[in-house]
Amino acid sequence: MSEAHRTFYDQGLKIRCEVAGHEHVKRSLRTGSSDFARPMQELATEVGWGMVWARPGLDRKTRSLLNIAMLSCLNRSTELAVHVRGAINNGATDVEIRETLMQVAIYCGMPAGLEGIRVAEGVLKAIRAEQETEVSSQEK
Repeated sequence: MSEAHRTFYDQGLKIRCEVAGHEHVKRSLRTGSSDFARPMQELATEVGWGMVWARPGLDRKTRSLLNIAMLSCLNRSTELAVHVRGAINNGATDVEIRETLMQVAIYCGMPAGLEGIRVAEGVLKAIRAEQETEVSSQEK
């Protein structure tokens, strides 16, 4: 990897971990580490996260809400779940996520909006359960 590519990759890896969570990124890189899959993980990290997510002009919360809308429209539930969690990490509220998905339903169709709501609600419930587990383990 050239120095320029390495710079964008390293920057992308940092942003990707901050948004999606270190454990998710570690798992993605591990499962995408075959000779066949590794170039796709490198591309996503370098270009998507290292170049686009690092650009000025939109804050991370806005980028997250845009991704939620686009992934819902494309019916990409697995990636949608990652970006719902990322939106929370980037300061989006449950209401902002819901309203983004309402917009999807009107402009891209009810099935896309309904599926987006189902995915997002599952992620939000999981986040709340994780937070409750953390609190009760800290109380012990």
